[in-house]
Amino acid sequence: MPARQLIESLQLSPHPEGGWYRELYRSATQVETPRGTRSALTQIYYLLEPGQFSRWHVIDSDEIWHFYAGGTLELFGYDPVTQQQERHLLGHALEGRESVAVIKAGDWQAARVLDGFALVGCSVAPGFEFSEFRFVSALPGHATHFAGEQSPLAALATLL
Repeated sequence: MPARQLIESLQLSPHPEGGWYRELYRSATQVETPRGTRSALTQIYYLLEPGQFSRWHVIDSDEIWHFYAGGTLELFGYDPVTQQQERHLLGHALEGRESVAVIKAGDWQAARVLDGFALVGCSVAPGFEFSEFRFVSALPGHATHFAGEQSPLAALATLL
């Protein structure tokens, strides 16, 4: 099913980081965090079309990415403290790709599609709140992290 059909049939809306999304679930169970009371878990559909990407951002909760359909999604996680980067290729498990990847709370993340479109799900615990979502480009000193080996990924910090 082409990306446009999925966007319509799943009733997806534009996401500020790029791509399309819809919240599917927000747990009624509440948990206390250092940032206040949050839903225990949230879940969204997230879709990237060809040429779209999820620009570098950070949230204050763990996020689990689940591959559902389409082409390979390249997901980056970056720990700004240790300056260690992870790269995940999400796709069909029968084609040797990962079907699930975890980005830890506080790590920077970005994603892009390598071929076609990609439909994934993102589970966040404690639950996602836009008030805790920050673009890396707004963080002081972020540019120094995109020097040297990281420089090819600097383009993911801003929208094309």
